[in-house]
This record gives sequence, structure tokens and C-alpha cells, in this order.
Amino acid sequence: MKLDDRDIEILRILSTEGRITKAALADRIGLSPTPCWDRLKKLEKAGLIEGYRAEIALKKLGPHVTVFVAAELADHTAASFRAFEAAVGRYDEVVACWALGGGFDYLMQIVTRDIDAYQRLIDEMLDARIGLARYFTYVVTKPVKGRGAPPFDVLLGA
Repeated sequence: MKLDDRDIEILRILSTEGRITKAALADRIGLSPTPCWDRLKKLEKAGLIEGYRAEIALKKLGPHVTVFVAAELADHTAASFRAFEAAVGRYDEVVACWALGGGFDYLMQIVTRDIDAYQRLIDEMLDARIGLARYFTYVVTKPVKGRGAPPFDVLLGA
């Protein structure tokens, strides 16, 4: 799909302001609402917009800890990777997981109530024999930069 400047601007705005009204979005990109709506639907249909989410202020809900875990699997077969990925999907505390190239096999982002709950989760994963051989824990002490708009200019070579 070929994107023009208005399509890119729609994506840029929605990446940081997902609740913007369609009228306000149309105004910001210099179109009337109907053509803006058509472009938005085209971007959604093409799979460029995967969804709309709310960012939750976890610290206002109560105590929590965010931990990044670099994980290494015991076996490096396609079946082992599939089994691990399926197992990780069953743990609600694992809020994100990425397969990596290089030293570690996966990077998991885990959110639990506290460090004890995190350790219980890791122990459960080890007991479940999901293929986890080694893991390295990195506790987040403070957020520095969160989700922002992707660098569209860099990604699109503009």
C-alpha cells in the first residue's frame, strides 16, 4: 500500500491520540470528515492500524513492579520455540514478549504486584517445564520514556 503525507499524518496522530474524534482528525490533516474517514478505514483494512488502546496508570491502581526478563531456552528447535511461545501466552503477567536474534532467545515484560509475586511466577514457569533454561531479571526502577509515535520519517525513508 502506498502511503501519502496525509496517511502518514493520520498514523502519527493516532499513535499518540487514539481517542481523537474523527472530526478533529479530519481538521488536523486538512480534509473534510468523509474523505478522512475513508482513509482511516483504508488504513485499518490494510492492517496498518492494529487497534486502539488505553494507557493505564498502573501506579494509581496499586503497588506493582515491572520486570524485563531475558530468557534462554534449553533447546533451539522449532518445536521448542512454539511450545515456549504458546506457554507464555497463558501467563497474564507476561504483558509482552519478543523473540530475539543474538544472545538471548526472548525478552519478556512482566508486571506483578511485587518481587515475591514475580519470583513465584518464574518458579511456576520453571516447574511447568516450558523450556526455560536460564533467565536474567531486570527490575524497572522508573519509566524514562514510554510509548511514543514511531519514527515514521526514518521508517519510510522520508
